[in-house]
Amino acid sequence: MRQIVLIRHAKSSWEHDVNDAERPLKKRGFRDAALVSNAFKNTSFTPDIIFSSPANRASSTCRIFMNILNYDDHILHIEDELYDFSGQNVIDFIAKIDDSYEKVMIFGHNHAFTSICNIFGDQFIDNLPTSGLVVINFDVTSWQNIKKGTTKLTIFPRDLK
Repeated sequence: MRQIVLIRHAKSSWEHDVNDAERPLKKRGFRDAALVSNAFKNTSFTPDIIFSSPANRASSTCRIFMNILNYDDHILHIEDELYDFSGQNVIDFIAKIDDSYEKVMIFGHNHAFTSICNIFGDQFIDNLPTSGLVVINFDVTSWQNIKKGTTKLTIFPRDLK
């Protein structure tokens, strides 16, 4: 079995004169990421590896989750291919994940992550919100073979407030 946790970056700020990749989180983003990661603590999920987009808002969200969930830094890998908004680069990336990793966590962006949740999960998600988390299980032994999986869990900030 393969299990993937997709997390859309937390709410970012447009108030700074920086390029898109450097946009920081808003205060609400920090709060919502902490809220969702604390709720995720109640699961038994421990990732074999974590991947994040290099964008500031995605990697900052990743760090919040890693700190709250007490995940070790050595399993984090920043990957340029995950700075993707259409989803195709992320889908290609997932297919290339080493099969020695069964449980994977990925931090990235919309529209890509909403699309991927709907392509691979069995629950329709209209829009994966910022800080939204989705767990999808696949009954396969290789990432290359993933097709439709089972959406096992969704955690959205609005459901925790």
